[in-house]
Amino acid sequence: MIKVCLADNHPIVHYGIKSFFKDSSEVSIVGHAENFQTLEEILSKKAVDIVILDLDLEGLSSINLVKSMVKEHAATKLVIYTNLSEQMYAPNALKAGVSAYVHKTAKLETLASALSKVNNGNVVFSDVVKKNLALIGKRNKSERLYRKLSTREIEVLRYLSDGKKNNLHTEILIDPTTAIGSDDPAHISDVWAESAITTIMDCEDSV
Repeated sequence: MIKVCLADNHPIVHYGIKSFFKDSSEVSIVGHAENFQTLEEILSKKAVDIVILDLDLEGLSSINLVKSMVKEHAATKLVIYTNLSEQMYAPNALKAGVSAYVHKTAKLETLASALSKVNNGNVVFSDVVKKNLALIGKRNKSERLYRKLSTREIEVLRYLSDGKKNNLHTEILIDPTTAIGSDDPAHISDVWAESAITTIMDCEDSV
């Protein structure tokens, strides 16, 4: 049985993934963290095979914290599960030592497949990311300095390139996702079942 800890800011993600894996003979959800501090506490007390981690997790301020977590908890593998662009963030994540990068638009079956592959020692990234990594490897050092930026800093640069004003940065970088109207676990599970939701991103279309 693969022991998994889910680290994500949003209750609906926790309940959705827990519901999906509740009858699984391969995956057991042994921990939930809604911020980075709680995740660190769980990893210090429990044996966890894989962490499903959202890069937007509260308290996760830079990719360097991910790198530190990989070093400090070598027996635990990290699977990134996020809304952030794989093309933009996956190269830094791979360099930090994560084992997989799955976008939240993917089916939950894709996440389950990634967990199984990672548990067997594989690294899971799309072909597009592999091609980008090959191209990055051919560039000289000065052209690759952006890789030293944190994920948040890269996000700011992206919004600047889109013409956003400085005073909008704070609003842009705060996750705009809101609750679906209730934090009650039973209510959230019912919404998933009645709406035939199969991906985390489907939640936004159902509210």
